[in-house]
Amino acid sequence: MHRRSFLSTAALGGLLGLAGVPTTAQASVHHGGGSNGFPTTFPLPDGFQPEGIAIGPGPVAYFGSRLDGSIYEASLANGRGRILSTGPGTPSLGLKTDEDRIFVSGGSGGDGRVIDRRTGEILAWYQFATGASFVNDVVLTGDAAWFTDSTNPVLYQLPLRRGHLPAADEVIRLPLSGDIVFGAGINTNGLVRTPDRRALLVVQSSTGMLFHVDPKTGVTTTVDLGGEVLTNGDGLLLRGDTLYAVQNRLNTVAVLCLNSTGTRARVVDRLTDERFDVPTTVAAYGDRLYLPNARFTTPPEPTTPYSVVAIRHS
Repeated sequence: MHRRSFLSTAALGGLLGLAGVPTTAQASVHHGGGSNGFPTTFPLPDGFQPEGIAIGPGPVAYFGSRLDGSIYEASLANGRGRILSTGPGTPSLGLKTDEDRIFVSGGSGGDGRVIDRRTGEILAWYQFATGASFVNDVVLTGDAAWFTDSTNPVLYQLPLRRGHLPAADEVIRLPLSGDIVFGAGINTNGLVRTPDRRALLVVQSSTGMLFHVDPKTGVTTTVDLGGEVLTNGDGLLLRGDTLYAVQNRLNTVAVLCLNSTGTRARVVDRLTDERFDVPTTVAAYGDRLYLPNARFTTPPEPTTPYSVVAIRHS
């Protein structure tokens, strides 16, 4: 799988802009080897309780707080950052970015938000569910943004016609049927497209199973993992035909090779690192994977430190 890393003019401008912003995270920054020389560990604000990560455009990362929903923006080049958008008091979990916007999963708020990537302004707010719900992750497919709900067997779709955000009454609720069975605990969680870009893949945290989802019908089919399971499966990242699946409480990232349709996969590697402390989600820049440590096993306090870990994988 061939990967490139470069700084465009716009990305470099954003990088230099962040370099002049005082950081709210004061822990140490650790540098390591790699093609870009960027830090391999850097801090998030104390008490932030991170979960989601999105990277780009350029070497800039965005993190969501499960405490109050704030969005933190940090430079990958030096680890310095700032609160870009103050949260509404409900969580921000899975994140994805396009050229101008951040799409945010609202967790127990049952909602999704779209935030201006440059100003932090909320551009749109969608209330997907009014009862019990846990909107956990989001993926962009070009013509839509899709969100999982870990409590309810449904996907929420925001149609993006020529990139324009839909009105509230245009939100599509796609019931899930077929092989997946919802039960206690966290059900549908991380979400990506299949390599052929025709369908979706979703991991069920409570069972460790991976499902292929037809985006037209909602019918789910169990992905053949060759007898493997993705226990505590959380965030997913697809690069070419390689799927990275974070297994949060196992402090592990499973690496899977997929067929083009996403109906079969085999685990080819499992990555871990002594710096992992219950990582939840993963994003990539260059030859590195970046994971925020959610620290689920550490009682959260306002002074609890949190960090981001970068590991190399090609």
